[in-house]
Amino acid sequence: MTNLNEEKCLIAYYSRAGNNYVSGKIVNLPVGNTKVVADMVREITGGEVFRIDTVKSYPKDYTATTNVAKKELNDNARPELSSHVENIDSYHVIFLGYPNWWGTMPMPVFTFLEEYDFSEKIIVPFCTHGGGGMGRSENDIAKLCPEATLLKGFAIQGSRVSAAKKDVTDWLNKLGIIS
Repeated sequence: MTNLNEEKCLIAYYSRAGNNYVSGKIVNLPVGNTKVVADMVREITGGEVFRIDTVKSYPKDYTATTNVAKKELNDNARPELSSHVENIDSYHVIFLGYPNWWGTMPMPVFTFLEEYDFSEKIIVPFCTHGGGGMGRSENDIAKLCPEATLLKGFAIQGSRVSAAKKDVTDWLNKLGIIS
């Protein structure tokens, strides 16, 4: 396998700040849980960060957002992204971060994966969740990017992200991304 610590990597992530479900209650997060983990991956790997974001914002209210997310999933929607990676070809390793929404990735992440050719790239998923782990997201990534190499993902409960640096480091060590 390629020596991953010598490859240029991109940390692409979708994260939602504001009203979120954490440990059984709605709390206001100044920084989304997935961004916290994405920043840890950047700090450990030195990769470049790209925030996946939509043209149309999700509602501020948590329940309203979950309703929109469920409708998007049911409609197999592809929300329009507000920014794009200029030079995707220059990256060999793509860390892909997202929260678990209804058992998979938010639909903007599907849009992101369909926007580029990930053939011969390595995709390394990580997911924050409220109890659903990776859900079926790894299978969905494999279907959307059949020519990519998909490494074992990392899932962490949103309530644990602030203390996750050792877990993130251990996961990256196990994958051979850092040594």
